[in-house]
Amino acid sequence: MSGNTPTQELATIVQESFHKHFGYSPSHVGFAPGRVNLIGEHTDYNDGFVLPAAIDKAVYVAARLRDDRTINLVSLDYEGSVSFSLDQLQDHSLPAWSRYPRGVPFILSQMGAPLRGMDLVVAGNVPRGGGFSSSAAIEVALIEVITALLAMPLTQAQKALLGVRVEHEFVGIPCGIMDQMISAVGQVDHAILIDCRTQETTPVPIPSGVSIITLDTGTRRELVEGEYGARRRQCEEAAAALGIKALRDIDPVGLIENLEKLPAPPQPHRMRALHAVHENARTLKAVEALRQGDMDTMGKLMNLSHISLSDLYEVSIKELDIMAYLAQREPQCFGARMMGGGFGGAVIALVED
Repeated sequence: MSGNTPTQELATIVQESFHKHFGYSPSHVGFAPGRVNLIGEHTDYNDGFVLPAAIDKAVYVAARLRDDRTINLVSLDYEGSVSFSLDQLQDHSLPAWSRYPRGVPFILSQMGAPLRGMDLVVAGNVPRGGGFSSSAAIEVALIEVITALLAMPLTQAQKALLGVRVEHEFVGIPCGIMDQMISAVGQVDHAILIDCRTQETTPVPIPSGVSIITLDTGTRRELVEGEYGARRRQCEEAAAALGIKALRDIDPVGLIENLEKLPAPPQPHRMRALHAVHENARTLKAVEALRQGDMDTMGKLMNLSHISLSDLYEVSIKELDIMAYLAQREPQCFGARMMGGGFGGAVIALVED
């Protein structure tokens, strides 16, 4: 579907498309939103804190169980359809866009779920590859509808963690829990502070008179190309050298005092650790700033986050740097930074209404 398709129309679209393709109505419709991340980038897999918010773009899935072992999948986003057996879930010769609809039942089968065939229609308007977590929205929407079909009583947090397993064990991306968690537990007009170690979530109201906008550079990246995994590995190696479980377990002062324990440049470990540790601290400060309505401080924290992501974590590109800089110069902009895994995508900005 086009990103311009109104979200409120998607539920009707998937149901009508389902009836058109299969000749009967779906028994269940599920949905899950995309997300933005105000601050806390590349901290989730360091057991840290993140501050995302759900957005008004979403993925919808219409579904109905079958009496056999066949999954008939229709994607309105990719304008394609494919049929496969539950015995073919790991058949990677199938279209790449079917990975998530295959991955969810695969992980459910590992959990011992009583799987059956099903008819599925998927449609969404979450921009792909721009840091809006379209893949997590697809996963969570599929999990919502398939667990409902199978009458599996999972909590929203459990659904999010199931989505993380799909990424880790089926797709092959070592992501943290943020994207799936915010897609599962997001609330209107709130950011959600997520403790990625304990999985505790805390709603944080977004002050009135403040809007979140995203500025898409039109550049795209693929996380599976290795840069994401390399940075996660570097952070894990840094934590091991510091004798801690994760970079969450040291504060900025402690890191500076122990920086020489990390491999010296040109190895990147010191830069990666400096970003992760300070970003974690910035995220907690951002929560307090939002609660107090201190948007000047919030904006400065976002601007510092972008500098760190660009200079220390080295995941920005010139298009993101230019977009963030131009946004930060606008009088109504409190702060702006690149968003998502990096190497393309969008800038997020907080602006005065």
